[in-house]
Amino acid sequence: MTRVPVRKLLCLLPLLLLTAVAVQHRSVLAEGFGQLRSAEWPWLLAAAGATCLTWVAAAFTRQGAVVERLPRRRLLATQFAAGAANHLLPTGLGASAVNLRFMTVCGVPLARSSAALALYMLAECVGRLGLLAALLVAFPDALRIGSLLPQGALGPLLYAVGAAVGVAAVVLTVVRRLRTVVCSFLRTALGEARSVHARPARAFALWGGSLAFPALQAAGLAAVGQALGLPVPPAHIAVAYLAATVAVALVPTPGGLGSVEAALVVALVAAGGPVAVATAVVLAYRIITVWLPLLPGALTLGALVRLKVI
Repeated sequence: MTRVPVRKLLCLLPLLLLTAVAVQHRSVLAEGFGQLRSAEWPWLLAAAGATCLTWVAAAFTRQGAVVERLPRRRLLATQFAAGAANHLLPTGLGASAVNLRFMTVCGVPLARSSAALALYMLAECVGRLGLLAALLVAFPDALRIGSLLPQGALGPLLYAVGAAVGVAAVVLTVVRRLRTVVCSFLRTALGEARSVHARPARAFALWGGSLAFPALQAAGLAAVGQALGLPVPPAHIAVAYLAATVAVALVPTPGGLGSVEAALVVALVAAGGPVAVATAVVLAYRIITVWLPLLPGALTLGALVRLKVI
């Protein structure tokens, strides 16, 4: 029996994943393309441009999280390929694995690469939450928050979060070896953060990119809303997008498939949009940001694996 090298399997994996995902969601693709026929194409092109700029923003943030200078072109290509890898594992783990491998190949030690990855995730979270808070202050009536959660659901959710934090604290207290590993990682992460913020260019790239990334994503959804005539102001669409993605971060689905669509539709309806139009906007937006880049992203991922960039 002929043995297939592991590297070749890794190269084929993105294409196999693409085929499986496309078959599973073929009805979504068909309906979304049907809606695109009546859309205003200049706005859709603007959404596509905003999507392309998100990879640039991600590359800036990744560079800002590490002191070493990373190869610019390879870094940008890695962010593009990470989008395809993100559909393999839940909650961004695919993109994290790709970028962790890229940094180690570039010569950054594994401990510092992990610390840089944690710093990136923290900056992205702070940037997204900060932008959402600023828009909610500027547009307090943009979203009917009460309609996003079932009545009485907030209390159990807070209890669940508190219980998870309590369990984690108990485990760290009891398991000494785990506590040692966590403390060592935190020391490395804090040292990496101090080194990054000692360089103004790195700090600007880190926090500027972390703000630009969600802003560009929200701008893309607002552009699609304009293309399909969604009767919701663009700023309110941005608030709806940020609120939905913050909520979806708690749902561990590969690439957010299913959960993102549902959360975005609910958020756009809560912002005042009709259900039918909101659904069409979300389908078109996901086609532009997920399905269209998926094939070239998968091919890029395979090429980076073959070239030993990751």
